[in-house]
Amino acid sequence: MHRIFRGAAVLVALFLTVPAAAQDITLVARNGGLALSGQLIAYDGEYYRISSAYGPLTIDAQGVICEGPACPDLMAPQVRMRIIGDTALAGRVLGPLFVAFANSRGLVYRDDPASGATITDPLSNQVLARISLAEAPQSRIQAALIGGQADMAVTYAALPGLRARTLALEPLIPIAAREQPLAQIRSDDLAAALTGQVTNWSAIGGPDMPIVIHALRPEDGLSQIIEARLGAPLATGPRHATAETLAQAVARDPWALSLGGQSQSHAARSLLLTDRCGFPLPATPLTVKAEDYPLTAPAFLLTPRRRLPLLMREFLEFLATDAAQMAIASTGLIDRRVGTAPLTEDGQRLLGAIRNAGPDVTLEELQSLAAAMTGGERLSLTFRFRDGSAELDDHSRDNLEDLARLITTGQAKGHRLTLAGFSDGSGDPGVNKALSRDRAEAVRSRLRAIAPDLTEDDLPAIQAFGEALPMACDTTAAGRQINRRVELWQHPASFP
Repeated sequence: MHRIFRGAAVLVALFLTVPAAAQDITLVARNGGLALSGQLIAYDGEYYRISSAYGPLTIDAQGVICEGPACPDLMAPQVRMRIIGDTALAGRVLGPLFVAFANSRGLVYRDDPASGATITDPLSNQVLARISLAEAPQSRIQAALIGGQADMAVTYAALPGLRARTLALEPLIPIAAREQPLAQIRSDDLAAALTGQVTNWSAIGGPDMPIVIHALRPEDGLSQIIEARLGAPLATGPRHATAETLAQAVARDPWALSLGGQSQSHAARSLLLTDRCGFPLPATPLTVKAEDYPLTAPAFLLTPRRRLPLLMREFLEFLATDAAQMAIASTGLIDRRVGTAPLTEDGQRLLGAIRNAGPDVTLEELQSLAAAMTGGERLSLTFRFRDGSAELDDHSRDNLEDLARLITTGQAKGHRLTLAGFSDGSGDPGVNKALSRDRAEAVRSRLRAIAPDLTEDDLPAIQAFGEALPMACDTTAAGRQINRRVELWQHPASFP
């Protein structure tokens, strides 16, 4: 387990090397045509920030010469990376990420219990960054980042006014004792049991014994996410300090039931989640990445909408690399690398489509769907929209950037890509098919906007299947949300 130094005193330190008090400097254009005077606020190795007669200004250091005793040392200043939020989550994922980031640049990451975490240049032995981590409740994160008291936050929830990057994904799975005879549980039964509406296993297909709800402590980030999803507090029962001790306690208690993070619940028995229509909802890497599995907790890295020092920006860019995603995977969490699965192996979905097909889904439409799936693969990049809007949700916006990168870097070369639109089954089937096409077109339009250099040949094709391939039960809002989606398929370019 990688540690990150926790110290309140470190958190109040400035993240840039600047004079103790603002002092006058003059920035002279290298061509001699312009000079600006003011008080130095900050210098990050690339830009000067000064308070001038024209107000606060940010000046590119490459274009000017600094004159005056307050001019900073032009060596890269030491950066303070002040990270707040869920320290259990952050401590788990950031250590491997910083190790991988430092290795990718020929630097050294150290985490000393006494002096804290640092990133160092091994040639000069210069400390380039000091990294600190402090616990902060969700209610304080936004103000701390916007107000400049912190630079990054790791949390299970995105917050308005901040940039959110999905670090990793943690499926929440129902767990029980190893000897529990029940092998699966419906999502509505699980919710009823967790909130205390159902108190006996016999009511949900198990033995005639009381249900004992185990959970993490109320202040834990995952516990808060679970209660937010349920829309009600968890039923009274034993509370545990960590996910590992929770799973161990559940494994020993023959009548226990809980919802735990998959990566830390191996001690207990996992129950297959289904919905009321009988659709299985397995928590596989592809279903989690595609948001088909409904109980997933994304881990976010939040940053303020202000310019961060160069080393921090490089770290944020590094998060999109395979090396970063491999570091995430090493923690047991699900990373964001693009996954694939042959469409011909997606038998459960086809069986569900046939079993739940109503009079509005004709045999001809099912045959057309099967023909389109033949020979292809489904990629984990799936797109969904916020409720009641045409705005992609946070995870889908990240997926869109990944799709743009997939195409522009040539990783999709030799394949035909297709954006396949689907709808839920409520309403007129003709309208639903049109809506599914509109959603696929909207994704392609947004792709064109963020990657304007793509040609029409580079962009994915569009196909619309309306309500022909449901993933979940249409009788619930959560099921309809899962069914309203745009999937990404690929076929070999030579495939007819």
